[in-house]
Amino acid sequence: MIALVDCNNFYVSCERLFQPDLRSRPVVVLSNNDGCVISRSEEAKAIGIEMGAPAFLMEDFLTAHNVAVRSSNYTLYGSLSDRVMSVLQAHCGTVEVYSIDEAFLYLGDMPHLNQERYAADLRRAVAAVGIPVSVGIAATKTLAKMANRFAKKTKKETGVHVLDTREKIHEVLEYTQVADIWGVGPQYASLLQRRGFRTAAALANVPAEWVRKNMTTQGLRLWNELHGMPCIEMETEVPDKKNICVARSFGQLLSTREDVKEALANYTAIAARKLRKQGSCCRRVQVFIQTAQYRLQDRQLRHSTTMELPVATASTAELLHYAEVAVQRIWRDGYNFKKVGILLLDLIPASQVQTGLFDQVDRSRNDKLMKAMDSINQAAGGKELVKFAAQGYGRKWRLRQERLSPRYTTRLDEILTIKI
Repeated sequence: MIALVDCNNFYVSCERLFQPDLRSRPVVVLSNNDGCVISRSEEAKAIGIEMGAPAFLMEDFLTAHNVAVRSSNYTLYGSLSDRVMSVLQAHCGTVEVYSIDEAFLYLGDMPHLNQERYAADLRRAVAAVGIPVSVGIAATKTLAKMANRFAKKTKKETGVHVLDTREKIHEVLEYTQVADIWGVGPQYASLLQRRGFRTAAALANVPAEWVRKNMTTQGLRLWNELHGMPCIEMETEVPDKKNICVARSFGQLLSTREDVKEALANYTAIAARKLRKQGSCCRRVQVFIQTAQYRLQDRQLRHSTTMELPVATASTAELLHYAEVAVQRIWRDGYNFKKVGILLLDLIPASQVQTGLFDQVDRSRNDKLMKAMDSINQAAGGKELVKFAAQGYGRKWRLRQERLSPRYTTRLDEILTIKI
């Protein structure tokens, strides 16, 4: 059996943990640049706030309903996620961290387990961190996902649902719409709905050959999962990424090359750190730039360029050089730019890098420099105490976070204070 543990309204729950006055109010958390709603409390859902709703179109509504609005605080959320996952790993030997707020637990090596009691114990253990969770248990990952969703929607008191009988499995299959099946994207959902499928039960009842013909091998794996036959293995180790992208919108429109180059330099440094963390190097770099497509009064432009590197690298210094060359190629004066980004492509293990005959870069020196920088910045809690001059100290490009809560768990100067 497999358990899926999912944090309830995770971002909102993180905000409420250190701000008890929010627990009886509707709360929403906004995306980067305080754009759209990405997390809602149950109270916010009850008054009709939709996921993805633009905040600037709802200001009067939010004020009228006394809705607490918070900017996304990923430092806080990541810290609390680590605590939740540590609790789960202490209770189970095989854990797959699926996302920042979800984890699969393999229970197959505990055959005599009372699963209902085990799930309840898990909820209490995680509650000690301060985050409420729901638990779904079933024979496959797909069914565990459905069981978890069923628990959230219909068993809010207990927050647990175990699919250990045919009747329970059928009940959840009938309850789950095809668009809500884990692994069914918009295209497959549209296909199934056009063919008259409404629920997961309807899909499970068709012959396997029909699924293979219309939904290929991926659909057949899903069909098997719905029938309790595991086809999606546990991944206890995070696989290396095949490419790395860092791209963010600016806090305000930028029209000068120097401002955009500074933003790109910072995104490049972030991407390079991620590259080194997984022990890889990249052989190609792509840089793109774009204006705000919804500002119809502005001239519009989206442009990109891709560069082949003579030698694969993970050095921030080298990648900064190529990023600057790339942005020089695609830059156009007279535009108000909203976003810039960098993609590191064709990643290979650092141990497999082939140097060129005419390569004159002192790679040993660069490696030592990167290790020293990463070590210093990691010791500082992830802050960039040491960085390249090209990254600058400007603020124009930084994300708009006008409603950002303190980083209670990672910054001493923002730690929670209690007055007695």
